[in-house]
Amino acid sequence: MKRKKAILFILMQFLVISGISFAQTLPVGMPVLEDSFRREQLLGNKDSLISFTIRPIYAGDQLNSGIDTISADKRLFKFNSRLSLPGNKGYIQLLPISLQHQYNSILPYDWNDGTMIPAKGNQTSLSFGASFKYGPLSIQLKPEYVYAENAEFEGFPSEQYDVVWAKYYNNYFNVSDITERYGEDPYSKLFWGQSSVRLNFDPISIGISNENLWWGPGKRSSLLMSNNAPGFKHITLNTSRPVQTPIGSFEAQLIAGRLENSGILPPQENRVYEGKSLYVPKRDDWRFLSGFVLTYSPKGVPGLFIGASQVSQMYKQDAGKRPSDFLPLLLPFESKEAASIRDRYSSLFFRWVLQEAKAEIYGEYGHQGKHSITAFLREPDRSAAYLLGLRKILPLNKRPGEYFQFSLEFTELQQTSVPEKGGWYTSSAVRQGYTHMGQVLGAGIGPGSNLQSLDISWFKGLKRIGLKFERYLHNNDFYYQMYIDPPDFRKHYVDMSAALSADWDYKNLVFSAKGAMIRSLNYQYVLYNRPPEYFVTGWDRLNYQVKVGAMYRF
Repeated sequence: MKRKKAILFILMQFLVISGISFAQTLPVGMPVLEDSFRREQLLGNKDSLISFTIRPIYAGDQLNSGIDTISADKRLFKFNSRLSLPGNKGYIQLLPISLQHQYNSILPYDWNDGTMIPAKGNQTSLSFGASFKYGPLSIQLKPEYVYAENAEFEGFPSEQYDVVWAKYYNNYFNVSDITERYGEDPYSKLFWGQSSVRLNFDPISIGISNENLWWGPGKRSSLLMSNNAPGFKHITLNTSRPVQTPIGSFEAQLIAGRLENSGILPPQENRVYEGKSLYVPKRDDWRFLSGFVLTYSPKGVPGLFIGASQVSQMYKQDAGKRPSDFLPLLLPFESKEAASIRDRYSSLFFRWVLQEAKAEIYGEYGHQGKHSITAFLREPDRSAAYLLGLRKILPLNKRPGEYFQFSLEFTELQQTSVPEKGGWYTSSAVRQGYTHMGQVLGAGIGPGSNLQSLDISWFKGLKRIGLKFERYLHNNDFYYQMYIDPPDFRKHYVDMSAALSADWDYKNLVFSAKGAMIRSLNYQYVLYNRPPEYFVTGWDRLNYQVKVGAMYRF
């Protein structure tokens, strides 16, 4: 830890003193600002060619071209903090400093928070940095520091029957590295955060990055790539802006990265059932991830974006033996033997921006594993996941510049047939599942879960006040594996939440706040039976969450 802090400090000092410069991105999940730019596109104030399905949005060399105007927007950099180098060949610019704090009263809750962990109690993250550019070279140094109280909480109950624990291990803990609690001590870690080194040749950018990625059109969830987990080290080849052709515009990204294990053992790892240990140790090997995403906007259909993405992971010791290990486009042509040692996900998605209606509609359909065309046509819902959303903005006629926003999003990871082992984001081939450092890389709700989200808000520029209501159905795949024989529909584990949030800007500062109440019904599938009464209450928990944040724009 001390060594990493020293390296970051020395590198920051060197870059500032030397005068080298690099271009910035709009980081995935940047408080307040990221969604504001997407709203502005619906209002017709941002370039309609940007799909917002491949993020972060890269500045490239197009700051003033009208194609990529996001980085030049004064909402991100309130004042002119850019220092140009001699000959106008580059610049140095300080990035916004962001401080975020959250508190969960009795249980961990929420997702899409990058380097933060699921934890009870207080947790704080600090992000800072600078961007430099000189010729084609761009460097962004934006480390993140996280401290979490990581207080003890009641997880999967030790009082559950051994057979229940056996099923849970078989379908969850032994086929994923999704961490229940990050050890017993407070959690403190410094990350490279949203840092990258790139060579930019408009409209192509190639480099090494640790930035969070987001693929797909979703706001609350993404099936394949989100900021639910910390960013991972990867090599990237991507477009830095939409590339216009006679048939329409394209955006794309190709990555090869390294996924790390959490190093945390699951709970009750010494538990035994029928004379056998429930915990089966996983391979102690980092995982190689390759993936691509491509988005196309047809000419003559303004605002329509259609795309496809695919990721594949395998243990490092198994990688590098086939071209398909590095080129995901070749995965459909590989042998069954090669497919059996990797964990693979693919998706198709669309986003349709209706600027005249100030609205958008979007969706994503995902598939896990390798399936023949015949099998897909016969059972298109097998090993599938879905996401569908819409947003509508209504101007307040008597209050110019003020708007009312309504958005709705549904995510469904639950399988239509009960999987033999786990479901989405779990794997018997790569038994850490689709995770990085103990958290899912895709939709933060996790395997077998569903989410319905309703957001109603007022906004004016960056100022926003809103209400959000959500229903979060936990791992229904496990529920059907455990409680379907005999059937007991009373034991679904569901979170019902209501949240009030606000964003407000004042000069250089942007503030955000959120207060939420989360009611967990039948927490961890526990129901208190009182025969002969059938409809009884379960282990219900009431969790309060508070989030506050502040950002200073130079």
